[in-house]
Amino acid sequence: MRCPTCQYNGTKVVDSRPVDDNKAIRRRRECEDCGFRFTTFEKVEETPLIVVKKDGSREEFSREKILRGLIRACEKRPVALDQLEEIVFSIEKELRRTGNSEVKSEEVGEKVMDKLAEVDEVAYVRFASVYRQFKDITVFIEELKEIIKKNPTL
Repeated sequence: MRCPTCQYNGTKVVDSRPVDDNKAIRRRRECEDCGFRFTTFEKVEETPLIVVKKDGSREEFSREKILRGLIRACEKRPVALDQLEEIVFSIEKELRRTGNSEVKSEEVGEKVMDKLAEVDEVAYVRFASVYRQFKDITVFIEELKEIIKKNPTL
């Protein structure tokens, strides 16, 4: 394994543990040259999951793309990266469990918003405003009213 910092081609495994219901292994590695520590995941390669976009185009499901969107929505919010990674894993697991090799992008987006709403309301509104492409403030206010209706203690 090549070090992402110094590109040295030698690392040692410091810690390994199963993740994602024992379907993957998380490994902490350390570069033998510069000592930089980083995490890798080893996972069984599954059949591709294809996302059908609104315009009809198709692309392979990307955990990284969803995680980037979640990280952006959770900027300056008290949400741990582990929580966001768990959201991505659970969404992928739900989608694969259906047995369909294709899934609509709307279904993926709705699942992301449902999970994010449970974690952080502000991050949810941020994500929803981009995903649903709020056209004006009234749509934004309606979304906030829905959140308040679901959680009256706010």
